[in-house]
Amino acid sequence: MATAVAAAVTTPAVLFGTTPAFADDRPTASIAAPVTPEDAASRAGVLRGGTPAGKIDAGRNEAGVQAADPSVEELKKAAAQARKAYDDAVAAEKAALAAVEAAHSDDFPLAVVAEAAAKAAADATTAKTDADKALADAEAALAALPETAGPEEKAAAEKAVADAATAAGTAAAAKTAADEKAKRTAIDLGDARVASVRELGKAQEAVKKALEAKKAADKALEDALEGQEPVPCRPESELTATLSGLPARITAGSTVEMELRITNGTDRTLDEVWPFVYVHGIEKGGYAPIDDHMHLQWSTPTQTWTAAGDDYTAGSVTSLKAGTHADIKLRLTVDAGTPDAAGVAFIAADYVNEDGTCGGSPELTPYDFEVTAKTAPSASPSSSAGTGTQTQTTTTQPLTTTSGSLASTGSSAALPQLAAAGTAVALGAGAILVARRRRTDSAS
Repeated sequence: MATAVAAAVTTPAVLFGTTPAFADDRPTASIAAPVTPEDAASRAGVLRGGTPAGKIDAGRNEAGVQAADPSVEELKKAAAQARKAYDDAVAAEKAALAAVEAAHSDDFPLAVVAEAAAKAAADATTAKTDADKALADAEAALAALPETAGPEEKAAAEKAVADAATAAGTAAAAKTAADEKAKRTAIDLGDARVASVRELGKAQEAVKKALEAKKAADKALEDALEGQEPVPCRPESELTATLSGLPARITAGSTVEMELRITNGTDRTLDEVWPFVYVHGIEKGGYAPIDDHMHLQWSTPTQTWTAAGDDYTAGSVTSLKAGTHADIKLRLTVDAGTPDAAGVAFIAADYVNEDGTCGGSPELTPYDFEVTAKTAPSASPSSSAGTGTQTQTTTTQPLTTTSGSLASTGSSAALPQLAAAGTAVALGAGAILVARRRRTDSAS
C-alpha cells in the first residue's frame, strides 16, 4: 500500500541550511534559478520569488539619508492619475470642438440675436429713407403752393412739413440705435466664436501635455516594476493536495491511474492554482535514477491525456472558490525493462492571484511505491481524502498563467533506498526544486 507521509518532508541540511522554505513579510534578495541538481542542492533555501516587492529601497550616502524613491504603489497611483488627466483632457478637447461647431452654427444664441439686430437695423434704414422722402415731399409741396393759396392751405402744408421733419428725426434716431445694436451683437458673436476657437487650441495643447505626462508616468512605473526585488510568496496550509489510487507496487511495462484532489480550505477564491506532481525513483542496489522510465500524464473528464512536461504541473485550476475542490486524473506509465526501484510521488499545490499575491502548500507530500521488473500480485490502492467542505468541483484548464510558482521540497524518509543514498537524496530533492523554480522563471 502506498503511504502518504503526514509529516513535513525532510530534506538534508545541505539543501535547506538555515533558510526557511517561505520568507516572512520582508523582501529578500532574489537568487537566480538553479539549472542543475547540484546548484539546486546549494540554493534550495530560496524557493519562491516573482511577486513584486512593492517598494523601492531608499539608499544612503555620506551626506546622510537620500530622498526615498517613490514606491511602486505611489507610481501606480501617479500613473492612474496621469491616465485620468489625459482622459479628462481628451474629453475637454472634444467638448471644445463641439463648442466651436456650436458657436459657428446659425442657431447659436448670439448668432440669433445678431441676425435679429441686423434685420432691425435694415428695417430702421428703410424707415429713415421713407421718412426722409416724406419730409422732402412735404417741403416740395409747401414750396409749390401758389401765391393765391389761402392761409388755411398754407398752414396745412407747413404742418405737414413739421410732422414729416419730426418723423424723419425719429427714424434717424431709431436707425442710429439699430445700427449700434447690430454692430454690438456682431462684435459679441465674433468674440464668442474667436473665444471658442481659442479654447479649442488650449484644449488641444492640454491633450499634448497630458499625453506626455501619461507616457512619463507609465514609463516610470514600467521601469520600477522591471527593477524591483521579488517578494517571496507565503505558505498556505489550507490549500491541500491529496493523491489516491497509487498502488504500493507497479510492475514495469504497466500503467496505473490515480486521482489528485486539490482542496481550497481557505476563506477566499484562489484565481489560479497549479497542482504539482513529481515522480522520482532510484534503482535498487544502486543510486541510478529511473525518472526517464516513468511517464506522468494528467487529464480531466473533458480533456485528453496530457504529459505533465518539464514544469511537473497537472494543468491548472482557475477560480477555485473557498471550500471547494478540483479533481485531476493522473496516469503513470513505467517503461518495460525498468529495473527494480524505489519510487516516490511528491505532490503539492501553488496559487497566484490576479492581485499578485501568491502562495502554496508549505510542504511537498510524498507517496511511496516500488517498481518491480517482475510480475507481482496487484496491490490495493491507497487513498487520501482532501480537507475542507465540498461545495463546488472545479475542472482544470491548460496552464496559461504568467505568474511564478512556489514550492517546498524534500525526500521521503520512508524510502530506505533513497534515505540511504545521501547524495542521491539531495540531488533528487534538488531536481524537484529545479522543476518548480524553472516554472517560476519561465512564467515570469
